[in-house]
Amino acid sequence: MASNTSKTARASVRAGQSGQGGGLSVLGEYKYLIPLNKGKHVYIRNLTTGKTVHLSTDSDAFTEEIKSLAEAGHGDKIRAELDNFTEQYPSQGWADTTKRLVDAGAFGEAAE
Repeated sequence: MASNTSKTARASVRAGQSGQGGGLSVLGEYKYLIPLNKGKHVYIRNLTTGKTVHLSTDSDAFTEEIKSLAEAGHGDKIRAELDNFTEQYPSQGWADTTKRLVDAGAFGEAAE
């Protein structure tokens, strides 16, 4: 368990991963978003900075974080994760979250 691992060991593992792309790998794929609080909040793993932030899905900071990741070339993967959340958790408002991001031009195409 992670609680039995020292801070130094965890930092060492993170440092080793950041040199090779970093982030959580699930069956070879990185997950950018971790849904929380029934879709009201999310952890966003920013692979370009190596940081994970906790944001409200209806905040401007969330939109800006997604925009920065999309501009760095991760937009298609994030959009796929959001679409997956919409299918997995239809009552949590992920379709609305995705629509807000598209309307704000977070994926490069602003809705008209």
